[in-house]
Amino acid sequence: MNAWGSNSASTSSKRRDKLYIVAEILEIVKDGVLKTQIMYRANLSFTQLNEYLRFMMKNELIEKVLVSEKEVYKATEKGINFLQRYREITALLREESNNIKNNVKIPPPHLLKRN
Repeated sequence: MNAWGSNSASTSSKRRDKLYIVAEILEIVKDGVLKTQIMYRANLSFTQLNEYLRFMMKNELIEKVLVSEKEVYKATEKGINFLQRYREITALLREESNNIKNNVKIPPPHLLKRN
């Protein structure tokens, strides 16, 4: 089973692009989580996770805060805005793909839901 709860070969054999992974991490950290939780839920290696966290913190999409003496990662307002725009763009692509067959990867529904 892959990170999206699907075990079909066609879904699990496809690579995720960087924007998709950034959106997935933002969805995971919306309410604040530990680094290991992000790593397991996003299905990333420790090295990959550190690269994404460094990039996302540098661009102020997430922040690291101390909660009960533990480092917790949480989405910033800018990160939430990014996630919303990502959902809007992928919704447009989904509508277009219903009309035309193309090879655009559409994210899973939980990344497209509105808060």
